Amino acid sequence: MISEEMKLYLEGLIPDRQQEILHMEQQAQEGNVPIMDLIGMEALLQVIRLHKPKRILEIGTAIGYSAIRMVQAVPDSRVITVERDPERFSQAMDNTTGMGLQDSIHVIEGDALEKISEIEEAGPYDFIFIDAAKGQYQRFFQEFENMLVPGGVIVSDNVLFRGFVTKGNEEIKSRRFRKLTDKIRNYNEFLMDQSNFHTTILPVGDGMAVSIMKDKEKK
Repeated sequence: MISEEMKLYLEGLIPDRQQEILHMEQQAQEGNVPIMDLIGMEALLQVIRLHKPKRILEIGTAIGYSAIRMVQAVPDSRVITVERDPERFSQAMDNTTGMGLQDSIHVIEGDALEKISEIEEAGPYDFIFIDAAKGQYQRFFQEFENMLVPGGVIVSDNVLFRGFVTKGNEEIKSRRFRKLTDKIRNYNEFLMDQSNFHTTILPVGDGMAVSIMKDKEKK
């Protein structure tokens, strides 16, 4: 995690974003919709530019912000993204259609763990982005890693959870946050134990885990 001064400095260096993107950022702020912060978003986009995935799976569409940013970073990619909240699904559809990206972004309405067959049918994937219910991260990883091509990447957002992962449970007043923090700590340890992945955690945004699947012959 970085200081507020460093955060403001880095945000000031980020290039101007188009009006439609700024509108979505405002839409998220006004609707209290969690989207990636600017520095975390830039880090994700840089990973995507380096990897150049053709087919991306996103778990947790929200209003379509990150799906749109990912497609813009690699214009010949296709994103399959899943959102269970009906209102956010509708907003995501409006935003992707409004930007003319309906052919590049396919939004599935429903719980990702209940849409496995549909998701698998649209795969395999070069890149998977997990940014949904934090308590389900390990299940998401285990269900969808088999849809990843060798050498593919899984990025998990929010793995430092506001810095709570560094605190003792007695320092976290909210019982709900204590339970979530325990699950995220367990998930981070789970990631590091996966022998078929190289994983590192980047202290950007709310913490981003980047897991690269090893090629079988290089394990």
